[in-house]
Amino acid sequence: MSEVNAPAAPAAETAGTEDKVLRKRVIGIVSSDKMLKTRVVSVTEMYRHAKYGKYIKRTQKFHVHDERNDAKVGDKVLITESRPLSKTKRWRLIKVLERAL
Repeated sequence: MSEVNAPAAPAAETAGTEDKVLRKRVIGIVSSDKMLKTRVVSVTEMYRHAKYGKYIKRTQKFHVHDERNDAKVGDKVLITESRPLSKTKRWRLIKVLERAL
């Protein structure tokens, strides 16, 4: 009877060995700093069209949490994914790589 109620050994062994989730990291340019503790970062990528081979530029805008209001318009920044912070914010500022002139 005691064997039935005993906790499973495999679950206990793997409890503390979970792998860390790798989050996406992206480099972009700050395009707006009008909001408090939030920056809008534009990330531009070039990709090749599958059929025609032409290179196409795609720009995405991300709302980024900037706790210290550190980044200004034109700065090059490193951002990473995070849990949802608001309706549109899903990214956090890691560091400012280059300051704008």
